[in-house]
Amino acid sequence: MEKLETISGIFDSHAHYDDEAFSLDRPGTIERLRQNGVCGVVNIGCDLESSRFAAELAQSYDWFYASAGIHPGNAEQCSADSLKELEKLLSLPKMVAVGEIGLDYHYSKDNKAEQKDAFRRQMELAQALDLPVIIHSREATADTLEILRDFPAKGVIHCYSGSAETAKELVGMGYYIGFTGVVTFSNAQKARKAVLEVPMNRLLLETDAPYMAPVPHRGKTCSSDMIRYTAAAVAELKGLSVQEVVDWARENTCRLFGITGC
Repeated sequence: MEKLETISGIFDSHAHYDDEAFSLDRPGTIERLRQNGVCGVVNIGCDLESSRFAAELAQSYDWFYASAGIHPGNAEQCSADSLKELEKLLSLPKMVAVGEIGLDYHYSKDNKAEQKDAFRRQMELAQALDLPVIIHSREATADTLEILRDFPAKGVIHCYSGSAETAKELVGMGYYIGFTGVVTFSNAQKARKAVLEVPMNRLLLETDAPYMAPVPHRGKTCSSDMIRYTAAAVAELKGLSVQEVVDWARENTCRLFGITGC
């Protein structure tokens, strides 16, 4: 049996090290990731402030990359001026995607039209800049698919929680599917069925750090080195070694985001 502590080459395709959960010792946390087998992180923007912070992290660490976007929970911030600033941020070195964008009807169904407008405008921005997108979709599958069908496929469905059938459709459209520590949860049969449906060349590993810590760290602050537990769950389902899963996910992440030297 593989020793999980020996797994190396971990590339976390989705994390939030700008989050206040890391504010007490952000440099120390990031340094420990490097010591624990992590070779790359894409830090995700959810509004203008976090997108700026993500860009700063990408400039501060040669193995960090970043995205910029407005999360559906912040859809009201998606103004013409905000889009102009996002475009400027995305012109900086090591900015690799537009996101986190999409739809979330779990927390708010009263502003569906506003969310869909923000989503479409940022999809248009990604298309104009020829950048991949990082999609958040929660309890909004039908509307998400409707919008994605209107744009060329280039991106990842983050923290996938949908059905195996929808995963198959998304892969057919050209999207990658990102899995978090949720696949290690005892009640995550739906996510595990989706893992079985997604081919290895379309699967990404992510933490959504500081959230979604996998078993056996559930409830703790998540960090990128914990991906090894998610990889172990995927490996068991796929009949692969943990290192093989990590290697596949790293190569896929680099291919999607145009990152060289992986």
